[in-house]
Amino acid sequence: MKSRKTQTSAFALAAVLSASSVMLLSGCKPSGPPAGAQGPLPVQVVTTTQADVPIGGEWVATTDGYVNAQIQPQASGYLIRQDYREGSQVAKDQVLFEIDPRPFQAVLDQAEGQLGQAQAQLQLAQINVNRDTPLAEAHAIAKSQLDTEVQQKAQAEASVKAAEASVATAKLNLGFCEVRSLISGVAGQATTQVGNLVNGQSVLTSVSQLDPIKIYFSISDSEYLALTHRASTGHGDLLVGANKVPLSLSLSNGDVYPHKGHIVFVDRQLNSQTGAIRIAAAFPNPGNILRPGQFGRVKAETEVRHHAILVPQAAVGEFQGQQQVYTVTADNKAHVNTVTLGPQFGTDWVIESGLAENATVIVDNLQKLREGAPVNPQFKKAEAAPTTPATKSAGR
Repeated sequence: MKSRKTQTSAFALAAVLSASSVMLLSGCKPSGPPAGAQGPLPVQVVTTTQADVPIGGEWVATTDGYVNAQIQPQASGYLIRQDYREGSQVAKDQVLFEIDPRPFQAVLDQAEGQLGQAQAQLQLAQINVNRDTPLAEAHAIAKSQLDTEVQQKAQAEASVKAAEASVATAKLNLGFCEVRSLISGVAGQATTQVGNLVNGQSVLTSVSQLDPIKIYFSISDSEYLALTHRASTGHGDLLVGANKVPLSLSLSNGDVYPHKGHIVFVDRQLNSQTGAIRIAAAFPNPGNILRPGQFGRVKAETEVRHHAILVPQAAVGEFQGQQQVYTVTADNKAHVNTVTLGPQFGTDWVIESGLAENATVIVDNLQKLREGAPVNPQFKKAEAAPTTPATKSAGR
């Protein structure tokens, strides 16, 4: 019995060893075609183009009212009424607030009473002079008496003028009890409530003229010179030729503002710390869509770069911080070109250096390429040229 069991175990062990050998041998066999049997990598290519590219600058901008007026009273007293709705459009000379007029009305009444007294004194002096003039000429009275009456008349006339000035001042102060807007625009939130005591230093609210609206932004020295050259007025003044440099505005949500603007202010000097100069532009603002304090980006065409070399964005890759473009050699092999990028122009990049004219550029499968790799180039259909100016990117 033991002999039969031993033989069975031996046969099983032999079967296992045989199966293992088969598996090892089958694992050593290569699968698929041998290395190097694959053909050239198919790639899409385009030929670099040359064009006159308008170069545009882009700057961060903030909005502000074209005119901003702080509404402050010229009279002191208790605020008794607010006559406008906060955030609404107000007109020039519209009453916004009212101050208690009773003290000022009392002063006016007193001044008018004093004016009446002065006028009465003047009338009496005039009567005396008219009566005594012929008597003095007839030597019926002393000449010195007439002279005194003439002087009294002059004093009465001066008193009347002083009283009239007091009445005018009192009326003016009474009018100041109605606090009016000096400009047309949008009135802000009231900073002082009804019932508060106000004076000439109190700011009641602010009114901003919003149509047109001002856009402030800062540009570098070189960009300022480029804009001035673009205006090319011959006067050396950017403001004179501002209409030759139309500005566009992109809002914070990415929308392009439908109206164009123009430059209305150039600061007198560059900021010594930032090396930039402040510019203000005016944009039409129908409906007061834009409000002070908003952010956006102002764009302007600063120059035209003639015969610039363009390549699609898809053709540009980055390796260890350097921009690279693959081109196809005469024997259909990939060649790496380290390039310097200029501004973006639509879906293309402007190439500053590193690429020859009329080069065949690869636009796909860049991750699979290496220097000298065989390729099978297939020309891609050309796309329509962009119409918007090229935009300089920060840091390039």
